[in-house]
Amino acid sequence: MARILLADDGIEFDGQTPEQRPLGGVESSIVNLTQELAKRGHTVFVRNNCKASLTYKGVDWHPIEEGAWPENIDLYIANRGDKLIERMPSAKRTVFWIHNPAAYIKKWRYLSKLWRVKPAIVYIGDYHATTYPAWMPGGERVVIPYGMPDDFCHAEPLKTAPAPRAIFTSNPLRSLDWLLDLWANKIEPQVPGAEFHLFTGAATYGSVGDKKAEAMAAVIKQAESLEGQGIKVRGPVSKYVLIEEFKNARCMLYRGDINETFCLAVGEAQASGVPTVVRDLGSVVERVKDGKTGFVAKSDQAFVDNALALLRDEALWKSQHDAALDLQRSWLWPDAAKRFEQLIET
Repeated sequence: MARILLADDGIEFDGQTPEQRPLGGVESSIVNLTQELAKRGHTVFVRNNCKASLTYKGVDWHPIEEGAWPENIDLYIANRGDKLIERMPSAKRTVFWIHNPAAYIKKWRYLSKLWRVKPAIVYIGDYHATTYPAWMPGGERVVIPYGMPDDFCHAEPLKTAPAPRAIFTSNPLRSLDWLLDLWANKIEPQVPGAEFHLFTGAATYGSVGDKKAEAMAAVIKQAESLEGQGIKVRGPVSKYVLIEEFKNARCMLYRGDINETFCLAVGEAQASGVPTVVRDLGSVVERVKDGKTGFVAKSDQAFVDNALALLRDEALWKSQHDAALDLQRSWLWPDAAKRFEQLIET
């Protein structure tokens, strides 16, 4: 089997973090991928800004700047940061895993390293791959979507629809203010007693969230002012709490964003059987099967109409709930891990 090392110089976390507190999509995906690769028999190392060394679920975690890195690496995954691209010249294969729109790597400090090393660039979706021109530096271009976490794939079909409760589980700066306006002015007045539960806040994003805490707080304050219209600010929660909350949600409402390249929040909701309404923006169109597991609305009014339909129509909800459970669990982390394994062989 192979020796695989993933390096990340972002926020502090390790393999146990998802079980202890909310964690962002990129960091959760690092945990899921490395644990799945270890489960498949590989020797897996992570070098990042974790507090201390530990081995958890077969993955060796160690602070990125403490001590020498392992040698004889078959696959080196440099995650996001430009300083990591050239960090392991002796690795048999180097790949550069990016998660945000690729505009940020169109800078000399990235381009010079991508030109010298020519790593395979791993995107997380088809829309994501369009954000970096094919003629720019780098090696092979590869699309490997995030896998759906197994924990979100065990929901059983519900026989009856939940109460008219919508849910939001993403970043409050991802157009939550827009969504609150639609809810207060066009959705809740037409569905008396409807509730909108918000599982969101800065804590999910670590030190990155700290930098944007003030802007996030302003949106949360707006939400709190609408408590009389069914808005419930619940804050970030662990994945285990979220799994239970999905069982009580009639639908997920989320606008989408041109800067979003996957949207794990929508993916988790869909895999849990929650019909989802989104606008036709960015990558969310890849997460929802329009008319089957939710709706991809072409206008704000269509978004409102779709949300109202799901909150009112139990037969529609049941059809889309069952379809989401049936169709939205087809790509899991074992599938993504297999695709990363193929990078070792090429």
